[in-house]
Amino acid sequence: MTVVSVLTFAMLGGGVLLSLVRLARGPSLLDRVVATDALLVIISAGMAVFAALTRNPTVVPVLVVVSLLGFVGSVSVARYIGGMLLESANDGRPAAAEAGTAEPAGAAEPAAAGRTTTEGDRT
Repeated sequence: MTVVSVLTFAMLGGGVLLSLVRLARGPSLLDRVVATDALLVIISAGMAVFAALTRNPTVVPVLVVVSLLGFVGSVSVARYIGGMLLESANDGRPAAAEAGTAEPAGAAEPAAAGRTTTEGDRT
């Protein structure tokens, strides 16, 4: 191996160690998610450097899978945390009320609209 490849892998290894430290210590869930995403990016970069140095194209499908795993994982966690934030902003109301799927203004109070309540109406 050349000096450049050794230095490249050494820097990637240092990035992995720093990412693992953040993953272990990170006080919040978001810190751990960012550390995991950074770790997957560093692994992808290491595989890409390995494929380029050895001129081995068989690593490329694995590289694509790891990259997609990182992307889908980040988007999934972001949507989950976004839903949690939406729910906490509603003070206990369902998150669907914010999304525009709430009942019309008079549907929650049928007696106020001049109707009587039946078994089919929601209370």
